[in-house]
Amino acid sequence: MKEAIRTLLAVCLTMSTSLAQDYLSPSDMLLSKDRSSLYVLASTGKQLINVDLKEQTVTGSLELPGQPTDMVMSSDGETLYIAGGGPEGRIWKIVAGKQCGELKTGHTPMSPVLSPDEKWLYVCNRFDNEVSIIDLTSGETTARVPVLREPVAADITPDGKLLFVANHIPDGRADIEYVASKISVINTETQSVKTLPLVNGAEGIRGLEVSPDGKKVFATHLMARFLVPTTQLERGWVSTNALSVIDIATETLEYTVLLDDIDQGFSNPWAIGFSEDGKTLVVSSAGNQELSLIDLPALRSKIDLYASKAEGEAHLYAHNDLSFLSGLRKRVKLKGVGPRSLVVDGDVVYVGNYFSDALEIVQFDSNWRTESKTVQLGETLPITQERLGEMYFNDAALCFQNWLSCATCHPDARTDALNWDLMNDGIGNPKNVKSMLYAHRTPRAMWLGVRADAETAVRAGIRHIQFAVRPEEDAEAIDAYLKNLEPVPSPHLVDGKLSDSALRGEKLFEQVGCAHCHPAPLFTSSQMCDVGFTSGQDEGQPVDVPHLIEAWRTGPYLHDGRAATMKDVVTTFEHGNGHGKLSDLTDDQINDLVEYVLSL
Repeated sequence: MKEAIRTLLAVCLTMSTSLAQDYLSPSDMLLSKDRSSLYVLASTGKQLINVDLKEQTVTGSLELPGQPTDMVMSSDGETLYIAGGGPEGRIWKIVAGKQCGELKTGHTPMSPVLSPDEKWLYVCNRFDNEVSIIDLTSGETTARVPVLREPVAADITPDGKLLFVANHIPDGRADIEYVASKISVINTETQSVKTLPLVNGAEGIRGLEVSPDGKKVFATHLMARFLVPTTQLERGWVSTNALSVIDIATETLEYTVLLDDIDQGFSNPWAIGFSEDGKTLVVSSAGNQELSLIDLPALRSKIDLYASKAEGEAHLYAHNDLSFLSGLRKRVKLKGVGPRSLVVDGDVVYVGNYFSDALEIVQFDSNWRTESKTVQLGETLPITQERLGEMYFNDAALCFQNWLSCATCHPDARTDALNWDLMNDGIGNPKNVKSMLYAHRTPRAMWLGVRADAETAVRAGIRHIQFAVRPEEDAEAIDAYLKNLEPVPSPHLVDGKLSDSALRGEKLFEQVGCAHCHPAPLFTSSQMCDVGFTSGQDEGQPVDVPHLIEAWRTGPYLHDGRAATMKDVVTTFEHGNGHGKLSDLTDDQINDLVEYVLSL
């Protein structure tokens, strides 16, 4: 019966009617139970695609109700749970090639995880900063467990007792020496949460997987060298790319190693996979269009050797050694662009190339010699300038030695929540990273307004941050992509509308004078203003008035990231009190005002 259902799933996908063509953007993949098919999620294409692995062809697709992110499969291969729907937050249940129900979850659900007994489904609600726990018997959400900031990936231990959750970017203020993303560890029985800090500068976590033996958790992320000025890129001076390993038994960070080489970055590491025997770790570089094949036993031996040389502590500093993986891994250049998902099956790695709308099949032997073949997942469409710009924005090929892409500091074209000391306004005066949303509609650019507009800033970024000289067409394409960005609805909205608290805050926003500098519709005057917070060589300098659209996701706040929350902006730092009325507000009124701003 089970085999018949699996066959029916493939047949139903094969028989589905052809769908309107759009870019597909594969974001996740799963191998069928019998390993004969690969199920591919097409993010912007809003499809589930079936690929026959023997014939290496697409045999069908299923249209989904919204844009998907990730999926998980039941152990018998009969059911897929697909997360998606953006702000509406849905889990679509697919059985025998058809949607047979949906579960409601939170804002932008990602990385669904089944408990080992398959009674519970855990879902990362990225912009609610929480994890939903869903009882699959009743279909009800029994708990929402708060985590830190933008949970994007999760995995569970084989005994089902611990759920490890990757928080994408750092929380808290940015004007301090330690700033990093963290891993949340949820005890599934008590729903208590433990926080595991990563090494300083670790941020932009994308992939997280429990090892096949159930003893370790592996996470891919960036290593921002934000404490130094951005005077060069060589030897990873500004940004490196890393893999952190957590010991499950002790729930502690065991070590972090760099995925780069001395003279070439492995930018924007993303997906993780393991060979069945647990001896080979595969990591994709979404910015450099590569795979790394890593010898795990050899990696373990080298870490042990490091530890033995300094009473067990030297391994904690492996994240500064650009030659650490020398002799332990092979870098494999891919044909496609944007490898954000992968599946390992024996000596084959299936790679989903996001911008190529293609599946790349990479076969390797015992000596890691490789050959690859590409399978297009749909019709090859002409590339628009906006799509090309998005690809360039995420592509480290534009950068000297491939250390970083625009998306390294601006994930999803927003903020990495860090302060950087750029050279365009002096040295020793770091500024918080701005979101690129509406940057072209709200000149000037940069906090001190040193660039006349976003067009100028894009070209300066290529030249002075990526240390490259590129054709003007590259910058024009990036401009087109950024101009096409749309705001994501705030998680503070209720059914898409302002809450009662936010409605009260809207009136206060006008009454206390916030609208003087932040007038609708973009909530900025696009002027330079002396807010009294600049110091050092910036003392007395006016700063650019930022717009407040998506303020809920752009913290920390103020030009130097000193305010961890929006409430800190108007209380601890009394921003805007120059208009004379903020200090007269009650605590409830402050909360209403903050709720309104975070709802924009």
